[in-house]
Amino acid sequence: MSGTPDRDVAAVVDSVVDVIARSAPEIRAALPGRRVESGTDNPSGETVMAADVYADDLLADRLAAVERVGEFASEERESPADVGDGLAVAIDPLDGSSNLRSNNAMGTVVGVYDAPLPASGRDLVGAAYVLYGPITTMVVATEDGVREEVVEPADDGVDRTVVAESVTLPDDPTVYGFGGRVPDWPPAFEAYAREIESELKLRYGGAMVGDVNQVLTYGGVFAYPALEDAPNGKLRLQFEANPIAYIIEQAGGAASDGVQDVLDVPPEGVHQRVPLHVGSTSLIDRLEDALVST
Repeated sequence: MSGTPDRDVAAVVDSVVDVIARSAPEIRAALPGRRVESGTDNPSGETVMAADVYADDLLADRLAAVERVGEFASEERESPADVGDGLAVAIDPLDGSSNLRSNNAMGTVVGVYDAPLPASGRDLVGAAYVLYGPITTMVVATEDGVREEVVEPADDGVDRTVVAESVTLPDDPTVYGFGGRVPDWPPAFEAYAREIESELKLRYGGAMVGDVNQVLTYGGVFAYPALEDAPNGKLRLQFEANPIAYIIEQAGGAASDGVQDVLDVPPEGVHQRVPLHVGSTSLIDRLEDALVST
């Protein structure tokens, strides 16, 4: 997979993003009839909704057909599939699908790696997420920066309107959102959280994509930390943490597992979990200081 010419890498990333954008309106339209459990669990032991299955099948077929995509992996599948010769694509087809019953935000996350999976975050050559909110938006990050688009269905496929050419985190952070049960937070993280909640406004909706998008829009910090009963956190490195860390860092922010940059976490497995803290650099620096000093 390595050694692919830069122009080819960019073309593959564009093709992957095109598939995600083209599929987003179809995924959104399919949600109303798929708000029930599928009766199966994913490889991480989580209940899979019928919408998860639909989004996974749709994206798997389309991404595997992209020229120069050589490997495909999904949060919903046990192991990566060899689909040709080229880059590797890892997706979370429907982040926050537990929000279906309550009709709250959800999203799709994708990372494109120039290395076999599991891969280091440093091997990412592009990442994106779709947010199914009041409108459907897509945030795309490459080495050239971060842009935001509005994605709408059209007679000939989709209309994609760039609404922000160069997205960066605001200088003055205003929001925060932290996952996990407070009683399960380690004492050092709880102390940090108490400081932050006196400075910023709480924005937490239970879907990582939605919460991260708040941080990208307003500045601040999102975290799903290590927990007393889950020291490795909850989020998957390949499908969620690496792509989101890449996007936030390309937008001028920072990402940490509590000790080091998330993109430097050694990959050990496709479904490997990791604590994730992303946002404004000053807030992530403070978090690392708080956790490392204990």
